[in-house]
Amino acid sequence: MFDQVLVAVLFGVLLYCLIFTHWSAVWVFVSTMLVAYFFGLVETAQVLEKATNTGVVTLVLLLLVSTGLEKLSWLSRLSNSLITPSYTSSVLRLGAATALFSALVNNTAVVATLAHTVRTNRHHAVSKLLIPLSYAAILGGTMTLIGTSTNLIVSSFLEDATGEGLAFFDFLLVGGTATVCGLVVILLSSRLLPIGRTETIDVNEYVIEAEVSEASNLIGKTILENKLRDLEDLFLVEIVRGDYLLSPVAPQQRIRAGDKLIFSGDIKQVQTLEQFDGLRLFAVEEGLLRENMIEVIVMPNATIEGRTIKESAFRSQFDAAVVGMRRGGKRLSGKLGNITIQAGDSMMLAVGPDFNERKNLDKNFVVVDEAVGEARVTPLQNTLVTAGLFLVIALATLDIVPLIKGVAGLLVMMLALGVVGGSELRRRFPFELWLIIASALTLSQALTNSGAVALLADTLHQNLSVLGPWGAMAGIYLGTLLLTETMTNNAAAALAFPVAFGLAESFGVSYMPFVMAVAYGASASFMTPYGYTTNLMVQNLGGYEFRDYFRAGLPVSLVYSSVVIFLIPRIFPF
Repeated sequence: MFDQVLVAVLFGVLLYCLIFTHWSAVWVFVSTMLVAYFFGLVETAQVLEKATNTGVVTLVLLLLVSTGLEKLSWLSRLSNSLITPSYTSSVLRLGAATALFSALVNNTAVVATLAHTVRTNRHHAVSKLLIPLSYAAILGGTMTLIGTSTNLIVSSFLEDATGEGLAFFDFLLVGGTATVCGLVVILLSSRLLPIGRTETIDVNEYVIEAEVSEASNLIGKTILENKLRDLEDLFLVEIVRGDYLLSPVAPQQRIRAGDKLIFSGDIKQVQTLEQFDGLRLFAVEEGLLRENMIEVIVMPNATIEGRTIKESAFRSQFDAAVVGMRRGGKRLSGKLGNITIQAGDSMMLAVGPDFNERKNLDKNFVVVDEAVGEARVTPLQNTLVTAGLFLVIALATLDIVPLIKGVAGLLVMMLALGVVGGSELRRRFPFELWLIIASALTLSQALTNSGAVALLADTLHQNLSVLGPWGAMAGIYLGTLLLTETMTNNAAAALAFPVAFGLAESFGVSYMPFVMAVAYGASASFMTPYGYTTNLMVQNLGGYEFRDYFRAGLPVSLVYSSVVIFLIPRIFPF
């Protein structure tokens, strides 16, 4: 009895922390798992077994493979032909392409690539296309096992419970139908979106360039000595010295004649620079500076979230300096160093040569930049990797080669071809996601060991017996949907699976309808910007408010849910 009470308390605390606090999901899951472990609810052998679960390893390998797949040029080549003068045609073409690629490639990368195409189009307002782009990516991810990490997490849980995970195309019939219906509804509901007035981050609006004259008394002194480091509303981003770019600027860097000092911040405070002898101010022109600028979006649970730019030691962490920020579609001005960073913030960065080598980029940012859509592989590499991907899918579907072995082989091939490098894979290793899943699997085992799953399932069975298995499955789906709208999709799937599986056993029916209800429910994030990364990505890019997601997403969510609840028991009978 004590074990059941302890497990109930642990899961109550876990749920509260995930919904009502801003604590990182990985720390919440790991801390809860450690409490369960030290109180003897799970054995050491069980913890180690969950950490090396075949489904978890497959998920990690697939996410590493996606690092190479993101570089393939097919999507960037196609992107320029997706948007036409016809709005209907544009939404359908953009949605179909996004859904198709999201079924095979990380949907965050797909949205990042196509967001640039959307923002540079001359035919339609950006705000009319970005939410449809995100929704199409979510729908496309529901069509295959590798389309979204949520499907892989559910497969990992199922393999842990039964010894066999989900097949690659188990999701196709339900997910494909929901995607087609969803795209039609998106076409209709997107007309409810506002014609936004999003302010594009323009380098010229954020940057002041000042040239050091030959007679300036700044020459020969360091940045600190010249007191250029901590100006009230501006700060020094970089120095252009001839054909060289010094970025970020070290405090000990000495000024030379002819240096171009690049300041960012509130350009209305340009008079601040007039106190310095020998600085000639003029507008930034095309050239080296602009090539050095990229735009990023702050990810949920980023290490820098909730801290100011100065507190986060931004320059030393990322070899980059913040030029401008935007939140809610509007520029943030003033002293950038004192602005508290929030998830979803858009930042214009001036990056140094080591920016792309920093291991913490993917934990903090999604890059939204023209370079994201550029082909970074040769035609031969492009063709071989694509052929290898389809071969792996075919062999896994025909049960000739297990998916884990095929994916491992594809990763080795990418390394041999030079498509990805060892340092890149180390940087992209999904360590936090691995910890979350391993911890969730361990907590699921603690639920089983304590008898809490059986007790909870019996209680739900008694209350839902009037509705029968179909009503119970629908309840699991709606409960998972509610969780994913209030926390992350991966956390929702991890919490809902043990209950769904136990409920299926209490009814004495097939577990597949309940398992698939969790998978599809965890991906049904259409009404808020918080449940799915792609929704958060487009929030600032399109200048959206919360009500825009609810207004455009409610019809999509209703149709998607109706299709899923109707089809699951027909394709996966009880």
